[in-house]
Amino acid sequence: MKIAVLGFSGSGKSTLARRLGEQLSLPVLHLDTVFWLPGWQERDREECISIVGRFMEQENWLIEGVYSKFHFDARMEQADRIVFVTLPRLNCLFRAMRRYRIYRGSSRPDMTEGCSEKFDLNFAWWVFWKGRTGPRRQLLKDVATRYPEKVTILRSQREIDRFLEGVQC
Repeated sequence: MKIAVLGFSGSGKSTLARRLGEQLSLPVLHLDTVFWLPGWQERDREECISIVGRFMEQENWLIEGVYSKFHFDARMEQADRIVFVTLPRLNCLFRAMRRYRIYRGSSRPDMTEGCSEKFDLNFAWWVFWKGRTGPRRQLLKDVATRYPEKVTILRSQREIDRFLEGVQC
């Protein structure tokens, strides 16, 4: 099985991917760990593309994150299931703040070691506004239109919980 988990920052997609990977015994790739090097340094884009491409060669995988330059179309095409986590902006902002309180001074499990959790005005702006611009929302809408039989949209924590309860191992 191949699963793509997409969504907005702070929506819970990394946690969902981790739990899904455990439930289904799938190898999980968090694209933040591909893009970020220790100290919040960006990895070369060609190297990122290579890492994702190699991961996708596996028979089964779960890839979490949008990163439209990293084999996005191939990921959507190959995925057996595409899960969107689209919680409201304020929920995402609250979750990002809570995540910061939990992991402050350390790297969270789905982030590159050496990238200590941070929360500042720029990130809050990303979570609340910039990460949801028209082109980003349109990208997700286009996927839902192109692959309606594969897309599941989760709009609340209750829907996330129900989805995880219904997943078959």
